[in-house]
Amino acid sequence: MGCCISLFKSKSNDAEEKKGQAQQQVHQNPTQYNHHSPPTVGPEPPSSAPGPGPGPSPATFCEFSLADLKAATNNFSADFIVSESGAKAPNVVYKGRLHNRSWIAVKKFTKLAWPDPKQFAEEARGVGEMRHRRVANLIGYCCDGDERLLVAEYMPNDTLAKHLFHWENQTIEWSMRLRVSLYIAEALDYFSTEGRRLYHDLNAYRVLFDEDGDPRLSCFGLMKNSRDGKSYSTNLAYTPPEYLKNGRVTPESVIYSFGTVLLDLLSGKHIPPSHALDMIREKNIVLLMDSHLEGKFSTEEATVVVNLASKCLQYEPRERPSTKELVSTLSPLHTKPDVPSYVMLGIPKHEEAPSTPPRPLSPMGEACSRMDLTAIHQILVMTHYRDDEGTNELSFQEWTQQMRDMLDARKRGDYAFKDKDFKTAIDCYSQFINVGTMVSPTVFARRSLCYLLCDQPDPALRDAMQAQCVYPDWPTAFYMQSVALAKLDMHKDAADMLNEAASLEEKRQRGGRG
Repeated sequence: MGCCISLFKSKSNDAEEKKGQAQQQVHQNPTQYNHHSPPTVGPEPPSSAPGPGPGPSPATFCEFSLADLKAATNNFSADFIVSESGAKAPNVVYKGRLHNRSWIAVKKFTKLAWPDPKQFAEEARGVGEMRHRRVANLIGYCCDGDERLLVAEYMPNDTLAKHLFHWENQTIEWSMRLRVSLYIAEALDYFSTEGRRLYHDLNAYRVLFDEDGDPRLSCFGLMKNSRDGKSYSTNLAYTPPEYLKNGRVTPESVIYSFGTVLLDLLSGKHIPPSHALDMIREKNIVLLMDSHLEGKFSTEEATVVVNLASKCLQYEPRERPSTKELVSTLSPLHTKPDVPSYVMLGIPKHEEAPSTPPRPLSPMGEACSRMDLTAIHQILVMTHYRDDEGTNELSFQEWTQQMRDMLDARKRGDYAFKDKDFKTAIDCYSQFINVGTMVSPTVFARRSLCYLLCDQPDPALRDAMQAQCVYPDWPTAFYMQSVALAKLDMHKDAADMLNEAASLEEKRQRGGRG
């Protein structure tokens, strides 16, 4: 199983160095999950993204564990699905939230879509090397049993399809449509320059808008939906003619698909290319244009885009333009570079949410806010295992000698924990955890505190996160994470986690298990 990772942003070089030292300690114990920032898989991304102008530096590419992604997506809850077709989609996409509070998009492939985990990992790493400000970048993957998942930057402002075909308040203005076409052309040109010339199933659903309203191309299209799967899931009327003939995708096929996106931008509708080409040949450009743009676009600019779409949709692949020609044709049309995309898109400016007012804290919360490890120890001793009820249901057959030995290890850990022999407690609790027959959030919380008392905040953090995986709404799991984060000098994240724990305790007071 891969590492269980949360991507925390360093606050300073000193904090980064401290975290790096903690990582090294964790990697020396391969039987445990690593929740902290991982070593880079593949080349380190540059400090500024390639392409026009400086870009944000995406998170380091890494491997996640299934437990980490389950925690991020609330066990792949239907409420977290963001795929256009919902749960009916062949490969469902979820939004999720890591423990550093950042959002991610998680694509969950169908069972056995990629039977060879090594091949899937290699493909994912290759896509992870592609880093560009015009792309919703891939930041990780997961191979666990039959599960295959990709993890990307989350884009919160919907898809081009939603804004073009299903808008509510206003349609996309003409200048923004030109910006979308240019930015996607730049993304495709970057892929081509880097040797990844195939992009699968390019359409308006692959174009996403980030928190600032800037359009980005989804990285998911760089990877097929399965090892031997189809490259086009859209209606056959929109697929390149060569794909219909021989089932092969070529770089020229990508240009054809880009032409269909240009038609979407021009018309505001998803119309078949053959129908659009008939209108173009008959010079019925006005009929092709989106009626909601009437009087609000430049005919000269529209003519340039129509002619480019016509070239992209040529029947013969060799007659279609290159990605560099796409960029050179569209760049002169980008005449409002200083107008923010969120203004053009008609969405609010992204601002950091104000911090939530602090809630009243319980004794556990007070101890964690003070980082009073002695008080936390006393509370965990007094609480014993009352919060473990319902986390294990064991059959009679499971009460084997191994089970008795495992429970004996936990009992010895409890004695050591009560006697403040924390190194022995770690050893005993590790024996209990590594058998795996029972899972106990309390054991994870106790071992987390032991690590803190032994000045090992990184493994303490991962144990607290594992406690949350076992018992998602347990305030103690969040409290222990807050202490570990504070020990790692991540004070804002620690404060957020402390507030989350207090909120869960409020819910517990209104009834229900806590």
